[in-house]
Amino acid sequence: MAEETPLDRLRALCLALPEATEKLTWEETPTFRVRDKIFAMYAGDRQRSGRPALWCKAPLGAQAALVGGSPDLFFVPPYVGVRGWLGVYLDGAADWDGIADLIAESYRMTAPKRLVRALDRPG
Repeated sequence: MAEETPLDRLRALCLALPEATEKLTWEETPTFRVRDKIFAMYAGDRQRSGRPALWCKAPLGAQAALVGGSPDLFFVPPYVGVRGWLGVYLDGAADWDGIADLIAESYRMTAPKRLVRALDRPG
């Protein structure tokens, strides 16, 4: 059996969210959407370092705090970084619980309120 890749793990986390879909764009880049609005994307080789990475929305101030505190794990992604998006490296000892939290927060910032309420319902 093939080893699970960072994209496999990212895909599983993103597609577990209500009405989340995957769409390939820009040179076959996997993007994850809710109601056709992007909440996460897999950067793969697009990042200058060639390291697999997630790009996602982040709450105001989170990008600066995370990148400033752990530049080996977080970065400001090109194009969308000026809008507060956060880059997260997915290789090495990636904290997948923390990554799941970042994805969920980005989803909450993107999804309609009804879907966010569905996400928050127990069970």
